[in-house]
Amino acid sequence: MMPAEMHSPEIDRCRLHPVAQRLAPLFCFALLTAACALASFALACATPFAAFAVVAAAMLPLRPALLVVAGAWLVNQGIGFGALHYPIDSSTIAWGLVIGAAALLATAAASAVLRRLPQGRTPLMLAIALIAAYAAYELALLAATPFLGGEGAFTAAIVTRLGFLSAVWLAGLVAGCEIVRLLAPFGRKVRNA
Repeated sequence: MMPAEMHSPEIDRCRLHPVAQRLAPLFCFALLTAACALASFALACATPFAAFAVVAAAMLPLRPALLVVAGAWLVNQGIGFGALHYPIDSSTIAWGLVIGAAALLATAAASAVLRRLPQGRTPLMLAIALIAAYAAYELALLAATPFLGGEGAFTAAIVTRLGFLSAVWLAGLVAGCEIVRLLAPFGRKVRNA
């Protein structure tokens, strides 16, 4: 059994530590669920899943990060179909599934990039992870257009605007994590330097 203050290499590579590691999955799920609900109502179909993927990958090992992002996607779909009255047809459901798969792919991409980059919470590391996550997300969506349509949503202007939106969301989520970390409300123990 490992002493409480020792961390596995998988945990140590995480870049965001707003709460104690044992609370990180719950905190990340709560953060992304709230952000997803806000984004779903404010942006409908432009939920910044790439930003969510980076936050989850920076806070959690891959498996819990995938579960948290899948949970955020479920919240998004629940709001879309339940509150925003998305049409219940095969195309809309298929796009919902593609968005979920793309969000998971973005999470895996962000996690892979963060594992290979030097340790630390530098904004540059998170920006590189966002570029990888956003590229994976958009490519997965683009790959579905021959079957589901929607090629017109992939103009340079739209992709750039959504990429900027994801960057803004990532900055806001990281700022929120840092505020929580500084306040240390959940008994987070300070690591020895």
